[in-house]
Order: sequence, then C-alpha cells, then structure tokens
Amino acid sequence: MTLPLSILDLATIGKGQTAAESFAGSVAMAQSAEKLGYRRVWYAEHHNMSSIASSATSVLIAHVAAHTESIRLGAGGIMLPNHSPLTIAEQFGTLETLHPGRIDLGLGRAPGSDQNTMRALRRDPMSADSFPQDVLELQGYLTGPTRIQGVEATPGKGTNVPLYILGSSLFGARLAAQLGLPYAFASHFAPNALQDAVALYRREFKPSAQLDAPYVIAGVNVIAADSASEAQAMLQATKRARVSLFFGGGTREFTDDEADMILDSPQGQHVSQMMTYSAVGTPDVVIDYLDDFGKHADADELIVAHQSTGTGERLRSVELLAEAANLVRI
Repeated sequence: MTLPLSILDLATIGKGQTAAESFAGSVAMAQSAEKLGYRRVWYAEHHNMSSIASSATSVLIAHVAAHTESIRLGAGGIMLPNHSPLTIAEQFGTLETLHPGRIDLGLGRAPGSDQNTMRALRRDPMSADSFPQDVLELQGYLTGPTRIQGVEATPGKGTNVPLYILGSSLFGARLAAQLGLPYAFASHFAPNALQDAVALYRREFKPSAQLDAPYVIAGVNVIAADSASEAQAMLQATKRARVSLFFGGGTREFTDDEADMILDSPQGQHVSQMMTYSAVGTPDVVIDYLDDFGKHADADELIVAHQSTGTGERLRSVELLAEAANLVRI
C-alpha cells in the first residue's frame, strides 16, 4: 500500500451499548491506530442520531487526544453552518494549544441533522449559503489577520490549525480549489460525484499559504476480517443497522428478516448504493481493493471507515488492514 491510511471513526453506539462504551471504543481505536501507523483519526459532527456519539466533536477530540500521544486527530468534519466561526476557532485553537501539531479541522456545509434538529440547534436554514465567507472568517481567526476588526480568537490566533474542505459534490471541490485547501471527498457514503469532483479540484487548484499543490483524501468503507464469511456477515449487520437508522428513525429496531426485506426493496437499495466503495474480506482482498480504489479516486490519502456493529470487530479490522498495508508501527 503506497498511500497513507487514516481512519474516520463514526463513534458508533452499537445495539445494547452506551455512549460511554462508544467513547471507550474510540479511545481504544485511536490508541491502536497510533501504534499501528495510521496517519490521523477524524470524527464527524452528527446530531439527534441515537447510534452516533460524536455530536460534541471537539470535546470527543480532546478526550481522545488526552489518551494518545502523537497521532493527528481532528474533525471530519465540523458542520460550520451550525456554529459561529469564532466559536470553532476558539475550540480548535484550544485543542491545538493543548496538543500542538496534532489537530486538523475539516469543514462541511451540511447540517448533519434533519430539519427539526436544525431548529433545535437554532440554525438558520440559509446559513449554508455563507459557508465560503465563514471559512475565510474562521481561517482569519486561526492564521491572521482577522476579518472582523477588533475580534480575535483566544486561544486560536496564530495556531494555524490546518483546514480541510469536506464535500460530496462539485461545490466543495471548487471551493477547496479556490482557497488552496486540501479536499476530502465523502465517497464512503456519497460515491456518485467522486471522480468529477476530484478532477475539478485538481484542475482549478490555486496554491495558498497552507498548501502549494492539490491534496485529496478519499473516504472508503473497510471490513477486514479473518475469513471472507465473517466479513460478509459484518457487512450485512452494518447494512441492517443502517436500515434502523434511516427507516426506523434510530428508535425502531427491525428484525433481521424485516431489515433484509427493506434492503431488497427499491427504497432499501439506497443503503447499498451508499456503500458502493467498500473493501470487504480478508486482508489480502481488502488491500487489493484499496490499491485499485486509490487510483480510481486519484487520491493522495485514504480515510477508511471500519464498519462493524461491534467494537472488537472494528479494532480487529484496524489491525488486519495495518498489517496488510505494512504500516510502520511505533
């Protein structure tokens, strides 16, 4: 494996599991990733989802950072329209001050929630329209000069926390290119525009103080297991869990037979389509898939979402992939 590998930790709360147990699993995953040679671990901002524990993203990053030593940690991403740029600058300026040289800040413009949750967040539905301006304002707080006269982020100013633009469409690709920022494509759940977006980003990229050449991170699902049958069983369990999330509002549990019927329906095909880019199987199969996917995505780095409903299975997947990829242990 020639490309660097990173991890997107979905901070999953499994069936019968608590949020505290999910956080313990995130710490264990980051510690394992650090030891095994992964480049970074990111956490995504989601709200009102009973199976995802990373809603207070910066707090989770701080917790994991306190239990690790060297691996980069960050947001993949913060949904900036949910927040004021100053608040995020202060949060990530604090993280960078506490853990120098280890913090990334990925930014997205989606709400990470439904309309009712948007209202609960006191989010203006039109706030996504100012995303480009908000990114620049946030950048000013972290790198200077501030774009709001007389307002500085403390902590934050001068920390130069690196920014990444996240996206699943041409909009994010074009913005990342214009601003000269790294671009992370969410192909692990929104695969359709991957190649078009990356091509546009590379074609239109303008060098910046942060980055002198295009840099693409592509998301991909991974289920590495000791046997092919075990990996396929984990894939099916993951899809069934998504049926509960998307069709049961995260509150209704479907039986396996019910979930499989939904997956076989036209509506359920969307769940499988979301996982178009998935490396599933024994380590040799997974690494071959990732090699091909890296070329297909024209990526500089892959960020993998180890998919499983169990913490132990995810940790085993993390270990098997690292061994197959010959990552450098510390």
